[in-house]
Amino acid sequence: MNNTNKIALITGGSRGLGKNEAMTLARHGHDVIITYNNRKEDADKVVADINGLGRKAAALQLNTAEAKTFNAFKDQLTGLLQEKWNTSRFHFLINNAGIDWAAPFGQSTEEQLDTLYNIHFKGVYLLSQTLVPMMNDGGRIVNTSTGLARFTTPGYAAYASMKGAIETLTRYMAKELGQRRINVNMVAPGIIETDFTAAARQHEGLVEFISSQTALGRIGQPDDIGGVVAFLCSEEARWVTAQRIEASGGMFL
Repeated sequence: MNNTNKIALITGGSRGLGKNEAMTLARHGHDVIITYNNRKEDADKVVADINGLGRKAAALQLNTAEAKTFNAFKDQLTGLLQEKWNTSRFHFLINNAGIDWAAPFGQSTEEQLDTLYNIHFKGVYLLSQTLVPMMNDGGRIVNTSTGLARFTTPGYAAYASMKGAIETLTRYMAKELGQRRINVNMVAPGIIETDFTAAARQHEGLVEFISSQTALGRIGQPDDIGGVVAFLCSEEARWVTAQRIEASGGMFL
């Protein structure tokens, strides 16, 4: 594998971390396909920005909570790859799509649990299962975990538990896909200043408190994560698999 002219598929790439990951991979010479749930205008802007960097890009609609749509999405992706790239395969799968839904353990509802499960675990599991046959041997999968799977913050029992399951799944995927030389790793961000965490950051004093409990003395920015994903998709990371890389600036050490 060389470092350029590969195709990355990033779920939830119209905003936040996914957008930054898409732009960073494009700056590293890769073409990018992003998915969006309902932010088509935002997705189209990301595609235009990537095109502006001289790389090819496209956006497809996908709700990662709806596993029954994954086969149809695979057909759409197959058509897009053939039409735009004259290929049937891609190189990198970045499972980024997610939602933030906080509630104390004693007040979490069945609806919340089901929604978080469908997006953060079932969706990642079954979408990866559906798309892996389309990936090139020697490709890369990057799953998204969270610092909350290591440390605890009240209100995130359900969310963090789903991410803990993803951490276990990542190791199993790495083991089983290793025969195809597909590296599977996970990135675990701390709190990042995106619209994903906007509600949490509204709590008075939260940003200052977390900054004081972070070794590098601030909360994270999207640029702090995109480069980690790009590294994991690079030739330099060829011997890294089944690893959890926490990119939190040293929160709660």
